[in-house]
Amino acid sequence: MIRGGDIAKGTVLLNKGAPYLVVEREFHNPGKGAALARVKMKNLKDGSVLSLTVKTADMVEDAVVDEHKGQFQYNDGENYVFMDTESFDQILVPNEVVGDKKYYLREGDEYTILIWEGNPIDVKIPAKMIFVVTESENYVKGDTVSGATKPVVTETGLTVRVPLFIKQGEKILVNTDTNEYQERVNS
Repeated sequence: MIRGGDIAKGTVLLNKGAPYLVVEREFHNPGKGAALARVKMKNLKDGSVLSLTVKTADMVEDAVVDEHKGQFQYNDGENYVFMDTESFDQILVPNEVVGDKKYYLREGDEYTILIWEGNPIDVKIPAKMIFVVTESENYVKGDTVSGATKPVVTETGLTVRVPLFIKQGEKILVNTDTNEYQERVNS
C-alpha cells in the first residue's frame, strides 16, 4: 500500500486487479479540506488510460513489479528477446507488450523490463534517444517556409518530422514520449 501523497510518475498501481503505470501526477490543494493527488495512469495490459483522484492521506494499492535490466538481442517473430544483464537469462517480451516501442529498440542497447506476476508487462525506454537518419528527402534552397518540416526515417524504421536542413546520415535527438525531433546531434 502507498499513500496518495507518495504517488509519483512511474509508480505502478493496482486497480481492479490490473497494473497501471502512473504517467502524470499533480497535486491540488483546494483551500478547504484535504489535499488531492490527480493521477493519470495507463493500463499495462491493454493500454487503456484512466484518471484517478485520491486524497493525499488515503492509501492506494501499489503493484509489486520487478525491474530487470536487459540487453535487446533480436525479434524472433513472436517475441522481443532480451538478455538479463545480471543472470544472462533470456527474457521474452511478446510483440503485443512492446507495441510501437519497437521503433526505439536497437540491438545491443540496454532497457528496463517490468515484470508483474512472472510476466513482462512493459519495456521502459529512455526519455530521449539519438538516431541516425537513413532516409531523407532533399529540398531545394528557397523552397522553404518558416518552420517547414519533412519526414525522415531512422535506422530503426521510426518516422520523425524534422527541419528541412537535416540530411541522410546525420544524427538527431528524439523525444520518445512525443516522437518529436529535439535537435541535431554533432558527433
